[in-house]
Amino acid sequence: MTSTRVRAGLIATTALSALMMAGCSSSSEPEASESASSAPEASETAVALETLTEGKLTIATGEPAYEPWVVGDDPESGEGFEAAVAYAVAEQMGFAAEDVVWVRSSFDSAIAPGAKDWDMNIQQFSITEERKNAVDFSSPYYTTTQAVVTVEGSAAADAASVADLADLQVGVPSGTTSYTVAAEVLGDQNLAVFNSSEDTVAALTSGQIDAFVIDLPSAFYLAAAVLDGGVILGQFEDATGGDEFGFVLPKGSTLTEAVTEAVDALREDGTLAAIETEWLSDAVDVPVLK
Repeated sequence: MTSTRVRAGLIATTALSALMMAGCSSSSEPEASESASSAPEASETAVALETLTEGKLTIATGEPAYEPWVVGDDPESGEGFEAAVAYAVAEQMGFAAEDVVWVRSSFDSAIAPGAKDWDMNIQQFSITEERKNAVDFSSPYYTTTQAVVTVEGSAAADAASVADLADLQVGVPSGTTSYTVAAEVLGDQNLAVFNSSEDTVAALTSGQIDAFVIDLPSAFYLAAAVLDGGVILGQFEDATGGDEFGFVLPKGSTLTEAVTEAVDALREDGTLAAIETEWLSDAVDVPVLK
């Protein structure tokens, strides 16, 4: 196997993260990122924002929080994709790292109606119209890409490019973004279409197909917790049609606009893309398939 493969043992702690999709503290503080160096000083912006605790920004995440979203269940470290995004957004809003307070919440309680004990929450929340009835969302900080998953020893195990997949049987669930992207990138001549994601996974384990296409967060979970010798070969470049993840805020929060503006600024200046590359490509070694 080459170094561009993700082995289940290296990402075992991601398992429950995808299940959740369908306050720990630390004395260490992450260093301020260069990408947000142009953000206003805290005295100019943060103090003017109405937060749960004056001068502090309280951010919630899952308990526990899993890699690659948060490394070592320690969001205070700023390591992991969502931990890094949270600190970048906070800094863009004018909060210093030491003024970020982390708390924990369950996924379901975060998107339920009612009062919250946090200003914003980040734990792979897909933005949906139904959820907007109960909570606010920021603009998206991440759009899920589609990934190719196989198992060790399969005919696809050494594939490192789109061309390497051309003559292999690749499974996809029907009527999904995974199918749309796979058909566009690979062509539909070698796609095996199944009724559901479960059927697609079963087809791989039974040897009917060589690999399958699914969203990257689900790929982390399946490779780590479901498949024996699961391997993520890589992810496709195009994220069109993927689920969009946003910060959750209490319904009617006065911070929603400020958080959205911060996310948009980080997207426009390339910060979000750089964080994505660092933590969802390089750190867990999931290359982009070209």
